[in-house]
Amino acid sequence: MASEFDLIDRYFKRAAPPGMLGVGDDCALFGVPPGMQVATSTDLLIEGRHFFPDVDPRALGHKSLAVNVSDLAAMGARPIGCLLGLALPEVREPWLAAFAEGFHAMAHAAGCPLIGGDTTGNPGVLAISVTVFGAVRPDAALCRSGALPGDDIWVSGALGDADIAYRLLSGQMPPDDALLAHTRAALDWPQPRFALGQALAGVARSAIDISDGLLQDLGHILKASGVGARLYLDDLPVSAALAGVPADRVRHAVLAGGDAYELCFTAPADRADAIRVIGAESGVAVTRIGAIEAGTGLTVLDADGAPLRDLPRGFDHFRSS
Repeated sequence: MASEFDLIDRYFKRAAPPGMLGVGDDCALFGVPPGMQVATSTDLLIEGRHFFPDVDPRALGHKSLAVNVSDLAAMGARPIGCLLGLALPEVREPWLAAFAEGFHAMAHAAGCPLIGGDTTGNPGVLAISVTVFGAVRPDAALCRSGALPGDDIWVSGALGDADIAYRLLSGQMPPDDALLAHTRAALDWPQPRFALGQALAGVARSAIDISDGLLQDLGHILKASGVGARLYLDDLPVSAALAGVPADRVRHAVLAGGDAYELCFTAPADRADAIRVIGAESGVAVTRIGAIEAGTGLTVLDADGAPLRDLPRGFDHFRSS
């Protein structure tokens, strides 16, 4: 059986970019451009909690890094590199090869090379830890605390399909092979908006990536900024894949569905045209969905301008339902 070091050399060691010391030493070494700060984020993914045991290992490799790169995008940071930790219940080299293929493809696309990490055996379930590093100008970082009354609220892409795919796979919705075929890619292969996030740095005032649901994640911006907001339900960009899904299910998926990894951000109202240009140049649709208000609280208005009642909650790791 291959040793830990054989597995690392075979599947995860790649030549480091110039000026960087990567996999193979006790620590990785990298520099940050003058005048910039390091942005860093860590995510832990546990089998049975964050992904299904039978997920395509290429997709899992991609997603393991993509969800972290999404955090860098939400700060307006340019990726520099990443660390990977794997706790493996067993060594299956074909699985490792496919996982590594998906991981390195995402790393290449985002410009976020693997520069270190750890691999170990684990008698329990598969656990994956990824840490990313990026660089951002201190005066341009898209912190959650930057929203101001009068700002527009925007969201990238479309919402809802990843949540519907999850509910189909988990048995919370009746089986529908056609609907699953049209929504599963959003769940398994999320596309972090790193180009959009970097372009918004210095233009938008605040941002967050939607991992636990639009309302919950936007709520983090509102709390950090000490402001309130109103959203317009009919303006929310719903995935075209959800045509024919019951309206109440779509509403929940769009407002509270997790695993979207789209950016929700705020910006001055007079930057609307610039933001549309940024979206077009980044190849990502951007939609204005509401506005920041003075005070506190979040209101969602229906087509008649009436506030929705009993707004759904987003995902919480420590809440059972």
